Amino acid sequence: MTPSQNQNNEEKQDQQNKKIPYHFGEKLRSVREHKGYTLKVVAQKAGVSESLVSQIERNHVSPAIDTLLALADVLDINLEFLFEEYRKERPVTVIRSEERPSMFEDDIIYEELARPADSAKESSFESYMLKIPAGSHTHRGSYGHIGREFGIILKGKARLTYGTREYLLNEGDSVSYSSAAPHLVENVGDTELTAIWVVSPAQRFIEK
Repeated sequence: MTPSQNQNNEEKQDQQNKKIPYHFGEKLRSVREHKGYTLKVVAQKAGVSESLVSQIERNHVSPAIDTLLALADVLDINLEFLFEEYRKERPVTVIRSEERPSMFEDDIIYEELARPADSAKESSFESYMLKIPAGSHTHRGSYGHIGREFGIILKGKARLTYGTREYLLNEGDSVSYSSAAPHLVENVGDTELTAIWVVSPAQRFIEK
């Protein structure tokens, strides 16, 4: 094989590797070697070819689920061990300051800071940069709802009405509470009130 052909084969192999979404090879090989099994023994017990096991261990191919289950059974591997890094990793979502989606409630602006994850409804949360003109107040919590809320005042002066109680909040103050009781945030200052507000689980009843 010429150097040119060898380079082409390596490039093709690299392209194939990039298409493989999951890499179990290192873990499978590590467990196999720790148990003192040869490739041939594992292949025979799993009912697959020795070549296939070798390729899987080198992450050259992604095994079919039945093959993976067979190998895990032969090596006595817990599937949680194989998938743990994929279970823990989560995509990172960045919302640029100039690209925040804005939602409105009359004259109040909710700039979205964090988008709820559809796959985690119970543990999901929504977060907003809340902008309330002087003399205005929120309506979204007037009847209460499930979950909890957290807020911090960045600029201005607010009054939180929670049930029958009122709390005056100044710049830098933070507050947290159960969302079950009726609640609203009012701007009692002379300038626009700016705050960060977090609600969990996400309610999504402010539309874009």
